[in-house]
Amino acid sequence: MKRLFYKGFKPPIPEDQRPVPFASPRSTNPVAQTHLPPKYTVQPVPHPCPHEHIALLVAPHGLLIRPHATGVKRWESHVRISWGKEYQVEEVPGDGESEDARWIDSVVVYGIVGILSLSSASYLLVISARSEAGAFLSPTHPVYGVKGVTSIPLVEDLARIALNTLASRHSATARPSLLHSDTVNSAAESEDDAREPVDGVTPPRVTFSEDQQVKLLTPLSSREFDLSREGATPSTESSGESTPSSDPFDPTAVAKTLANRLSFWTKFPKRQWPATASETSSLSDERVSVDTATEQESGDPGEAIDSVLAIDQAPGTVEEKHSQLDERVVRECMREFSKGSMYFAYNFDITRSLQHKQEQIAHTKKQNALLANLIPLEENQRLSPSDGKVDYLAEAHQTLPLWRRVDRQFWWNEWLSKPFVDAGLHSYVLPIMQGYYQVSSFDIPREPVEGESGDFARVEYIVVSRRSRNRAGLRYQRRGIDDDAHVANFVETETIVRVEREGISNLFSYVQMRGSIPLFWTQSGYSLKPAPMLSPERTPDQNLGAIKRHFEKTVSRYGPNTAVNLAEQQGKEGVITAAYRDYMAELKAKDAQYVEYDFHAETRGMKYENISKLIDKMQRVFEAQGYLWISNDFVMSQQKGVFRTNCIDCLDRTNVVQSAFARHVLDTQLGAVALFVPLNGGKTETDIVFNDVWANNGDAISRVYAGTSALKGDFTRTGKRDLGGMLNDGMNSLARMYTSTFSDWFCQAVIDYMLGYRTMSVFSEFLLKLQSSDPRDMIRLSRIRAEAIATSVSRILSEGERLLSGWTLYSPVEINTKISRNFEEKVVLLTATAFYIVSYDYTLDKVKMYTRIRLRDITGITKGAYILSPLEEASRDPLQNAGFSISWLNSHQDTRVTSYSVRNSVDLTSPPPSPGLPSTSRRPSGVIPSPSWKGSRLSRMLSNVAVEAASGDTTFVAFKALYIDPARTRRGSGSFAEPADDLAGATNCKEVVDLMVDSIQRACQAVGGGRGVFVTQDDVVSLAEAQKMTSVYTKMEYGLKRLLWLGG
Repeated sequence: MKRLFYKGFKPPIPEDQRPVPFASPRSTNPVAQTHLPPKYTVQPVPHPCPHEHIALLVAPHGLLIRPHATGVKRWESHVRISWGKEYQVEEVPGDGESEDARWIDSVVVYGIVGILSLSSASYLLVISARSEAGAFLSPTHPVYGVKGVTSIPLVEDLARIALNTLASRHSATARPSLLHSDTVNSAAESEDDAREPVDGVTPPRVTFSEDQQVKLLTPLSSREFDLSREGATPSTESSGESTPSSDPFDPTAVAKTLANRLSFWTKFPKRQWPATASETSSLSDERVSVDTATEQESGDPGEAIDSVLAIDQAPGTVEEKHSQLDERVVRECMREFSKGSMYFAYNFDITRSLQHKQEQIAHTKKQNALLANLIPLEENQRLSPSDGKVDYLAEAHQTLPLWRRVDRQFWWNEWLSKPFVDAGLHSYVLPIMQGYYQVSSFDIPREPVEGESGDFARVEYIVVSRRSRNRAGLRYQRRGIDDDAHVANFVETETIVRVEREGISNLFSYVQMRGSIPLFWTQSGYSLKPAPMLSPERTPDQNLGAIKRHFEKTVSRYGPNTAVNLAEQQGKEGVITAAYRDYMAELKAKDAQYVEYDFHAETRGMKYENISKLIDKMQRVFEAQGYLWISNDFVMSQQKGVFRTNCIDCLDRTNVVQSAFARHVLDTQLGAVALFVPLNGGKTETDIVFNDVWANNGDAISRVYAGTSALKGDFTRTGKRDLGGMLNDGMNSLARMYTSTFSDWFCQAVIDYMLGYRTMSVFSEFLLKLQSSDPRDMIRLSRIRAEAIATSVSRILSEGERLLSGWTLYSPVEINTKISRNFEEKVVLLTATAFYIVSYDYTLDKVKMYTRIRLRDITGITKGAYILSPLEEASRDPLQNAGFSISWLNSHQDTRVTSYSVRNSVDLTSPPPSPGLPSTSRRPSGVIPSPSWKGSRLSRMLSNVAVEAASGDTTFVAFKALYIDPARTRRGSGSFAEPADDLAGATNCKEVVDLMVDSIQRACQAVGGGRGVFVTQDDVVSLAEAQKMTSVYTKMEYGLKRLLWLGG
């Protein structure tokens, strides 16, 4: 018994206990088990960590797998996965080398995601590209992000092609995963020398450039090459962006044609079954671009769609249908794992917070103390020293495999890894977590004491968000709670601070959580901002029981809960808020306190500084909760409670409040070691780093939950990729909306299957439901635009400010430009005193940014033709392609941004120089810093959109009217561009522009402006300018697409 706890003891495995071959039950067992049986046990001896490099080799009898390490020429055993859908995973003695299979031809990858078993074949998913996210408190504890995932079919010929493609694509690059094994040894050695110093991996940190216009604070990732083909993991943008369109069409004919003819099988060109891995990894290159195919001069939408469908008819056999369905599932699964939200570590657990690990160690110490009374343990065999000191990097049960130590609710590839777990191949199981991870650091002023030198202390700041796989899914598909008391979008966010004072290391940790309102409720995704509704099928007792079980779970894990509800108390969200309030009052839970804070009402006008009132209200709760504090290896305090924050989506509002809470705790923690952030009125380095980290965190969580929501592809106004976002075609928009909605629901089905919650029957149900759906129910843009205007008014306008008109217009993302590769649909508000330009996120139903311009500061308006593409007759018509540009003096303009943090006003003054950096390169006052290309999406948006002009200069913005179909307007049927009430008489875009400009001019004259030559008639972008800006490549691309997809 005593020897079993000695780390150096490795007893041989008896013959009768060796792993037996495993046959996947998923192909024959219709009941999917979503968890590992509790009977799984392993020997109480140290197990190796997951292998960092794994070699793959195709052999006649199966796919061979073994670890790869520099200097090791031969291994005692290897893993073999037999070919076929009914595969077997087994550990085989010996090296596996033969004349038909030489390890010199193997390919090395960074880890195994798991095995995906589908209708026609099974696929091994491997990590082919990774990025270094930063070291966790020690160079020996690196954390990596998944950058690329490659699928390898378990079919010999296709697997051989896949591995050869994987190795040869970047054969000239000296990376272990890009070369065959004959060059891996030297390459890996050079890679380790280049990437990892002798003493370990240097953790990335935030650094400030001498050029003070650079504000990028996100740690730079390691530049590792993606092994998969360029189209293997299409980004969210590539699968979901859409552009408002404008060509006339008959919605009835389109809906009928789409419902009857546009099915799942028309998405891909015909190919032989089954698809190879290289085909799977480049599916985006081979897809039929429906939007481009409909760019034709024919006015009949039915004929346009028929011409598209004639190119690629549905598969004729069941085998082909299964193959194409598998192809789509594999690609979607690869995209889920490689879109930038998955993280892993080889040698430690990243799914548990520091305090949770310390609690596990304390529990294990008690067990060891009882055991020591029976069998005395030597000092070096104890879990930790007996003098009260702790090791903040220690973990309980370190003799267990890594997959046995992780928190299973944050282990996203558990179901895919099950074949390796069942086979006892613990070192091939790599747990992957979804969420966010970032390491940053900043300097803070200090008064040096004895033993310290320098006027600044270095503070390391880490944010780790862990998103639960329970009730996982997309925004409108997963709301509220389920029968197991799991809520949607549950995220645990831990902030870790490390700072040294007087030669003593101080480590702080603070945990918050977010999750959907724990009631049974739903929200339809068929409009911009649908009203949440309590499920009519659930009784009050069921709701009360679910909310009780939910808080019992969270209280037992985190301690007393303080539930902060940020949803609106009135309006559409008021029903859910009232129900939440009533059930919490009826629950009367001692350790679950309920607090309401109507975020939109309290921060009207995006004045996030009002959140300080909530912090003041919660002051005693902060004091009671405390935080984990380890100083000089002694535990000084522990966190005794947690905030549970929610809004409706648990995204933007939640992240703003959580960042405010985290900032308050950060200031308290720094104050505990006599460090204080200077209050000099400007942004400090602490402010900049903190806001950047929390902006990235909020963006990451939003991307995984709402990035592919039901309306994402339909209403994300970021421009069209193929032709620069400038072809506004009504049929194009319709096809994109249908495709995006299809992809969104299909993505939810893939997530359920990938996590083991459903069997392959989920896809049959999906296809059946999709074919019976009416596309017209998903296309209500007139209502959506009206909702966007109403939402902008409620968020932006001050009390008593009178609204004159509100419109949605097509405009470049950047200000001071007329032609851009990125366009978006902006909301424009005209009041009696000001003109508002609003950047609106149609995916998240929120205002991203707005600029307020006083009417008296408007200097002039130019109206005329606004032609963006000369390729089609409809896009060259000046009557249907009209717009205007408005100029103003920016001396009194006010710009505010949804920054995912407390500070949201655009600071047009230069921030103070970073400590230790020269101040000779200060930028002129009024210029927004330009972040480098690796900055966060929010930082890039600020640099492009914020006005880059000194006080008193003139700025302009260009708007293009959305297309108006006069025939459709007269019929009064649903349309894509239903005009507002004040534009009801317009029959074309030119008349719309005339009405808008006239309204603006009258409003300016009412406040004493708009005199003289205020409105001029001139083209915003003429046909000649459009022809000049259209490159020869674009014209050739357009012609080629017409030839390929339209037949000429």
